[in-house]
Amino acid sequence: MADGRRRAFIGSFTAAGGPGIVTAEVDAGSGALTVLSSVEAVPDPSYLALADDGETLYAVSETAEGTVAAYRVAGDKPEPAGRPVPVGGSGPTHLTLFAGHVLTANYGSGSVTAIPVRPDGTLARSASGVLRHTGAGPHAPRQQGPHAHQVQPDPSGRWAVSVDLGTDSVRVCTLVDGALALYRETALRPGSGPRHLVFHPDGSYAYVVNELSPSVTVCRWDAAEGVLTPLSETPVLPGAPAGDAYPSGIVTSPDGRFVWTATRGEDVLSVLAVRGEGLRLVTTVRCGGHWPRALAASGGFLYVANERSGDVTWFAVDPLTGVPRHGGSIRVPAASCVALA
Repeated sequence: MADGRRRAFIGSFTAAGGPGIVTAEVDAGSGALTVLSSVEAVPDPSYLALADDGETLYAVSETAEGTVAAYRVAGDKPEPAGRPVPVGGSGPTHLTLFAGHVLTANYGSGSVTAIPVRPDGTLARSASGVLRHTGAGPHAPRQQGPHAHQVQPDPSGRWAVSVDLGTDSVRVCTLVDGALALYRETALRPGSGPRHLVFHPDGSYAYVVNELSPSVTVCRWDAAEGVLTPLSETPVLPGAPAGDAYPSGIVTSPDGRFVWTATRGEDVLSVLAVRGEGLRLVTTVRCGGHWPRALAASGGFLYVANERSGDVTWFAVDPLTGVPRHGGSIRVPAASCVALA
């Protein structure tokens, strides 16, 4: 930011009483958050992404008629930068920036949308392409059709990968003339329900957290060929969960030694140590709230958006063990994600 202060932007579900988009200041020493403002943005801005220059924030509207909106974030309160743009799909749950476009993963319609970004950071008036997923899985009723849950670029910037909970697969895509084109689809274990993927910092591996089974699938990633190869699956809980566990977020440490996940049904964070081509579950810790929907990591701290308890908690991470230590929390009703500037 221009004034040198670090900020966090927090999305929330307005339909459940959330304030929209909350801006908070980040204390670099303690990781603590201090609320600066909130803005009634598009309905249910459940996921946020910042432009590389940190001047524009993008938000999905996770509604039946999904949209994306852009906001200027030079001050303490985001300001709208143009009108929301329809994504041509329902229930967008994730967005990212890729090759001059905003991409959205549309859970309800099982599709991924590309919207051009103008040089000034504002969005074009309409989408340039929508890639519709096909397929299903064995888990009824969650996998009766495709449910794209996340889309993001790979570390090389050449590929966009979309994770589909409904089809138990990850799609590797390219962007051609403003439209996503399917290059390759990688099947994961039937019924696993992949939700989100994160790459190892060196770009050689990808870790996929599964929502329908409490586990992480470790994959080798070949950026030159655009090939994702599943290697193993590691549980994120020490024993069989009492009921549905619903893992959600996943992040890696900057040094690539640890992977952290959140599990909503158990209200825990899991610490997994990277061991060659696999992972080892180290321990779990309480998330500091209820229903941890998303994770973010920065500067030796973890941030957790706890949807049902309506707060965002932060943790200092032990650099040797990877174990998070609870630091504090701020109140954000129906919190859904944290984007760090």
